[in-house]
Amino acid sequence: MPHSQSYEGFILLRQWRDTHEGIVLEIWAATCDLPLHITLSGQEAVMFAKRGTATSASRVKAVALQNLNGEAVDALYFRTQRELVTERDRQRRLGQLPYEADIKPIDRFLMERFVTGSIRVTGTSEERGGVRHFDNPQVKTSDFTPHLKVLSIDIETAGFTGPLLSLALATHEASQVFVVGQGAAAPVDFEDPDVRCYPSETAALQAFIAAVQRIDPDVIIGWNVVDFDLDYLAKLATRLGIPLSLGRGGGNVEILSPKTVNQPTVARIPGRVVLDGIATLRSATLQFESFALQDVARELLGRGKDVAHTDDHAAEIMRMAAEDPNALARYNLEDCRLVLDIFAKVRLIDFAVERQRLTGLPMDKQGGAVAAFDQLYLPRLHRAGYVAPSVGDRGSIPNSPGGYVMNSVPGLYKNVIVLDFKSLYPSIIRTFLVDPLGLAQPGLRPVPGYDGGSFAREGHILPSMISSLWTARDQAKREKNAPMSQAIKIMMNSFYGVLGTPGCRFFDHRLVSSITRRGHEILQRSRAFIEARGLQVIYGDTDSLFVLLDQQLDAAGCNALGAELARALTAYFAVALRQELDIQSHLELQYETHFQRFLMPTMRGSDVGTKKRYAGWVLNTSGKFEVLFKGLEAVRTDWTALARSFQRELFRRVFSDEPYVDYVREVTRRTRAGDCDAELVYTKRIRRPIEEYLRNVPPHVQAARRLKNPGRRISYVVTVSGPEPASAFTSPLDYEHYVTRQLAPAADSLLSCLGTSFDEIAGRQMNLF
Repeated sequence: MPHSQSYEGFILLRQWRDTHEGIVLEIWAATCDLPLHITLSGQEAVMFAKRGTATSASRVKAVALQNLNGEAVDALYFRTQRELVTERDRQRRLGQLPYEADIKPIDRFLMERFVTGSIRVTGTSEERGGVRHFDNPQVKTSDFTPHLKVLSIDIETAGFTGPLLSLALATHEASQVFVVGQGAAAPVDFEDPDVRCYPSETAALQAFIAAVQRIDPDVIIGWNVVDFDLDYLAKLATRLGIPLSLGRGGGNVEILSPKTVNQPTVARIPGRVVLDGIATLRSATLQFESFALQDVARELLGRGKDVAHTDDHAAEIMRMAAEDPNALARYNLEDCRLVLDIFAKVRLIDFAVERQRLTGLPMDKQGGAVAAFDQLYLPRLHRAGYVAPSVGDRGSIPNSPGGYVMNSVPGLYKNVIVLDFKSLYPSIIRTFLVDPLGLAQPGLRPVPGYDGGSFAREGHILPSMISSLWTARDQAKREKNAPMSQAIKIMMNSFYGVLGTPGCRFFDHRLVSSITRRGHEILQRSRAFIEARGLQVIYGDTDSLFVLLDQQLDAAGCNALGAELARALTAYFAVALRQELDIQSHLELQYETHFQRFLMPTMRGSDVGTKKRYAGWVLNTSGKFEVLFKGLEAVRTDWTALARSFQRELFRRVFSDEPYVDYVREVTRRTRAGDCDAELVYTKRIRRPIEEYLRNVPPHVQAARRLKNPGRRISYVVTVSGPEPASAFTSPLDYEHYVTRQLAPAADSLLSCLGTSFDEIAGRQMNLF
């Protein structure tokens, strides 16, 4: 008789399916040894309804739970999820709203066991094909730390629908390229022994599949790997009549098309996770002007794609396939290595692992803040004796205000410091005990909120969750675990947004207002505290205050005063909130930045100060001065490179007290002379099909209509005949457009504070003298 064994692993893939015998749950996990394949059959779907509700459920159980109104509920069990959905819809038609009727069986199974990333499996197993299979084992949570094997893949093709030219794969230890041989006129002697030529698409694809199976990765990565590489290969395999068996146990790739416009395409590969570089960078809140592989690689790695500079990369790839297969192989492999090195540089695999361990969301899940909140909050709510509403069943709820933004005092200043509340919204939730359960069951002597809301002093869930996350983040910082720290920061900061979206089952304007309007109050009280000390607050935005200090202070004096103000305000709130509400303050003000020079501009054509737009001269961590921009042209990707570099240099000169008039005139002269043509290109994304633009057609779409296949991003220039594609314009450039629409606005936000203007310095009238 086989004996029971226990193994720990990290979840790579989880899914469920309805069968005639009930619901089957399936989990794949990575271990230190063989991967685990866990099958849990005979599972039930469950939702809740008010006690005594008539139902078609296969069984009903009176449970010791109640809804948020304090009414007792029954648990309703169903053999399949389809049966649950049918009964849920029937009850809704009758006006009997069920509870938690939208949770998937696999999510319910894991969350109720507090399983997020790692699991411990106990039971009997069978090893088949390099996989350890478990049927109906016991599953518990674990703190197992995985060491995942990562494979980067990339393919080259003749367009989206043309023939396959080559495939490449790379790990940190090895690489291979599979070139389809029809392009070479004669046998090719490849420079790299890991490059092979194959006589057909079928032969190359089969060799590629076999190599993936030999490497046996836990994670497959790439750039646009789902929407292009795997989608193309799946369609190619179907056309060739061969299975795309890249999964463990010979499992096939499945491409799941999005059900709505905003949903991503998903690739399911049995036993493996697919992570797209672009989506994972965005999940980690890393921002780039362009997410093209070439641009991200140059910024992070200092190198780019291995291809000759040309406006038509597709044509160059076709040329290499026909004339220089060695160059094609190098290009294909370098794309793989770039993605591999980008993931390593910013520790994206570690981030995805820590994010899953924190939230319970699958590693490949894009977004999902609401689902993550459910994973963490619902099991704790159940332990407290309550069930939650289903998503969308709370009806219409009024909107709540956003973050507080003060009116700015425009001007060019010396010695402006920034005081910043550390994680303000999580701090407000933690301090004022903002919580869905605490709102529903406020109890005696509640903490007042806004819009009629108040919150229980005991038994709350969300403040305790944030306290635990806060402690964990402090620990991660001490251990220099940047991926964990970043994952926790994103998680904590998402809670306000989750509670403020109708897609959250706890959405309530009283919750949101008790966060945002409390933030308004805190910034207003902070401003009054600072101004009572004889200082001026010239701007405030959500969680930050910009304070003008004496211009005679040196840097050390500004730093000392900034730190003292932060300590004093933190102490002020600690005392005030204990006296006023008998609560412990977790509000912490930090001294963030000292700007030696600072510009708060006016709105164009007005003397009113702007919001969320400023620039400052600051000493960076390298000990050098630099200009930091917020919202101005220098950091806006929809402005030309000319305007952006011009504004950066102009601000640098003014802030460092260098001459600037001749610089403005010289750039203007060079622009009109045609010396800056390479910097006059606009780049913009086309967000919907070109034919849908009927009225007020924007310039980038006008340019795109001149191309046969413009793609999703268009680079264009403005000529005397209007917008034209940057790669194929025929009319002369409209230099006056660039002077008046790019240089002048970029300069005047600063020059107006100096008592002059771009037109006075470099306008056309200068040519008269």
